Amino acid sequence: MSSHDSDTVLRTVGLTKRYGRVLALADLDLEVRRGHVYGFLGPNGAGKTTTIALILGLLAPSGGHVELFGQDTRAHLSEALRRTGAVLEGPSFYPHLSGRDNLRVWGGLSGAVDGKRVDELLELVGLRDRGRDKVRAYSLGMQQRLGLAAALLHEPELLVLDEPTNGLDPAGMREVRELIRELGQIGKTVFVSSHLLGEVEQMCDHVGIVKEGRLLTHGAVSALLRRGEALEMRVTDPERAVQVLEGLPWVNGIRRQDDRLVVEAPRVRAAELSRALADHQVYLAELRPRDSSLEEFFLEVTGEGEPRD
Repeated sequence: MSSHDSDTVLRTVGLTKRYGRVLALADLDLEVRRGHVYGFLGPNGAGKTTTIALILGLLAPSGGHVELFGQDTRAHLSEALRRTGAVLEGPSFYPHLSGRDNLRVWGGLSGAVDGKRVDELLELVGLRDRGRDKVRAYSLGMQQRLGLAAALLHEPELLVLDEPTNGLDPAGMREVRELIRELGQIGKTVFVSSHLLGEVEQMCDHVGIVKEGRLLTHGAVSALLRRGEALEMRVTDPERAVQVLEGLPWVNGIRRQDDRLVVEAPRVRAAELSRALADHQVYLAELRPRDSSLEEFFLEVTGEGEPRD
């Protein structure tokens, strides 16, 4: 096995799923490298949950295949799943048992887990002080964190999370987001689906954007944001400025916003841009870098705004 393969924890090759005439997922090629937090981003109904069910072997693909840890899951599913933890829609616990006892039950179901490991995980997910409380007294955010602890019991190399902040209040969302980021920092590989752009931007280092079952684009979050780099300006003659700017090879796009122009161009070119305008008697009243957000990028690639429930 090449080092490239051992570095790739999850790969899908031409993964396709049809339900009758409906194409839920079309020819999906994904690659998740070891130690990355990979955000699988798209509006509801984009094919995210279908993809996760296919990765975990809960659904059979109509075409293509999944590789986990360099092995084709068509032949090696059970051994791959032993190295994988997952939290799917709404983890279910025994409400009358404490958080600690729930973890011991979960641990016992799939091989003995000692009390020390349970305590470590309660500490990791921030539930150490509430471990003895019954789960029915837990908030949704606490239940979600307990779900992450359960998924981590057997020290999986890959963690697969389907919309882990769904239904949480802002405080719960922040807790889960921070926990996922911490898991990435300690070297876990995490594949997390979400329809919330800001969330992916805050917790993931790589992202794949999916819409209507098709992968539109993917890459490092930082690189995708750089692609949307822009300068915002007010000028003495906007009409003329647009004509001048359109002639510059490194300007990727211009749009009017109220009395401002938003120019997609590298920030390091700001001085050249100012000089080019001045050469045509157009002067800057204001110029500032505009921070691109994943939201603007998403808008650009999908043709829609922040996806909502």
